[in-house]
Amino acid sequence: MSWFSPRRFMAVLAKEFIQMRRDRVTFAMMIGVPLMQLLLFGYAINTDPKHLPTLVEMGDESPVARAVLMGMKTSDYFDFQGIVTSAAEGDRALRDGRANFVVVIPPGFQRDMVRGRRPSILLSVDASDPTAAGGPVAALGGIVDAALKSALDGPLQYAAPEPPPFDYVVHLQFNPEGRTSTYIVPGLLAVILSMTMVMITAVAIVRESERGTIETLISSPVRPIEVMVGKIMPYVLVGYIQTIVFLTAAGLLFQVPFTGSALAFFIGFNLFVITNLALGFLISTVARSQMQAMQISFFTILPTILLSGFMFPFAGMPGWAQTLGTAIPATHFLRLVRKVMLKGAMVQDTLQDMAAITVIMFVITAIAIARYRQTLD
Repeated sequence: MSWFSPRRFMAVLAKEFIQMRRDRVTFAMMIGVPLMQLLLFGYAINTDPKHLPTLVEMGDESPVARAVLMGMKTSDYFDFQGIVTSAAEGDRALRDGRANFVVVIPPGFQRDMVRGRRPSILLSVDASDPTAAGGPVAALGGIVDAALKSALDGPLQYAAPEPPPFDYVVHLQFNPEGRTSTYIVPGLLAVILSMTMVMITAVAIVRESERGTIETLISSPVRPIEVMVGKIMPYVLVGYIQTIVFLTAAGLLFQVPFTGSALAFFIGFNLFVITNLALGFLISTVARSQMQAMQISFFTILPTILLSGFMFPFAGMPGWAQTLGTAIPATHFLRLVRKVMLKGAMVQDTLQDMAAITVIMFVITAIAIARYRQTLD
């Protein structure tokens, strides 16, 4: 017998192609994952975000003040979305995540500038994400200089030479040191829980199907919702242990603060864990093997990392990517965790994030139960 037979080789090759054709999930992952990475990294990821939501407290509506605001808007870094009437309202907008910046123009700004009193424009910044805050803050000096050249003409031309006739003060909030770990570490909790909860649940249930023990449940009078709850609840305890270890390490090793409501964190955490366990249960109704369950789980984890705002600023992504990201539960849990840990948020400050996670949880649960009934049939 020859050491290599083209006929035997072609037989094995044909067999593998047939197997690949039958294993449609694996083949889809081979094509889908690289394509998803190409699209997300090519179109959705932006490390220099622009058009960031900005509010303004307009204490003076003089031509110079408007010229400065117009210069900021023209720079494309700032997207003015409304007016606030007090410092407390501006701080609340930064804490809620409705704005990345709040510009405060003091009363009598142009009058004091003409009289040589050097008034100050205040820029309050949500610095919890150093990447989103760094570019606009660094460009602010050049923006102001350009605005002055267009505004200080005619009677105000004498004020144009250096130094500028007013100051601008940048107030960095929630992460004044600009430490990347302070921003990344809280978000890492959402990614870790997503990876472990989804994959563990999906693989564990598919493993029972492969071993045949799922037949016992099929022949029993247990309802789909009872099976689902009974299967996922033990892993809630696993999530508790992971979170306790994570928060302890985050405080001891990286000095990440926890300044907000423990109750808000507790409620949001439980909603998020149950949502991910339900997603794992849904994946188990699609996968036919443990390998397929791991592949599909990975396919869901990639968008979680790239589109949730974990690594790249959410506000810097294009509209279609933000729409996709809004449907990802980790997006809302990331916001909740960062609000609670870094911004001192209370329960009422996180209700919108909790509501979003709850809606996603019910949608996934309904689909999973429907798929499980089909599997039983």
